[in-house]
Amino acid sequence: MSKAACRRSVALLGALAVVGGVSVTSGTAGAEVVKLRAELRGSNEVPPNSSTGSGKAEASYDTETKVLTYLVTFTGLTGPAIGAHFHGPGEAGKNAGIALPFKTAQSPIEGSATLTEAQAADLLGGKWYANIHTAANPGGELRGQMMK
Repeated sequence: MSKAACRRSVALLGALAVVGGVSVTSGTAGAEVVKLRAELRGSNEVPPNSSTGSGKAEASYDTETKVLTYLVTFTGLTGPAIGAHFHGPGEAGKNAGIALPFKTAQSPIEGSATLTEAQAADLLGGKWYANIHTAANPGGELRGQMMK
C-alpha cells in the first residue's frame, strides 16, 4: 500500500471513529437522572395523625437504566418501625397499596430497584409516597409524597 493510500485509510478510519462516537453518544442524549424528595410527617397520613416524628426520603431515578436509588431517614416515632415501603399509585390525600417494599424498616433505609415502565411513570408523575408504619399507627405514622 502506498503512503498516500495509507494516509487516506487512516483519515477515513478517523472520520468513521468520530461519526461512530457521535452516534453512540446521541443514543443516550435523552437519558437523565431525576431527583425526587419527600418530607415525612404524621400530618401527611390519610387520615392524619399527631406523631411528632419526622423524616425525609431522597431518591434518584436513572431514566436509561430504570434504576431507582433511595435513602429514607426518620426519627421520633411512637415506637419501632414495623414496616416501611413506597406506596402507589396514589396522589397526596389518597391511600394506595405497596409499590416497592424496603428491605428493612430501620432508619436509615438505603436501597435500589429496577422499575417497570408503569412504576416509573407513577413515580415520576408524583403518585408514589414513602410510608413508615408503627404498632401505634399501623396504617402509617409518617408519610411523604415523592416529588421532583
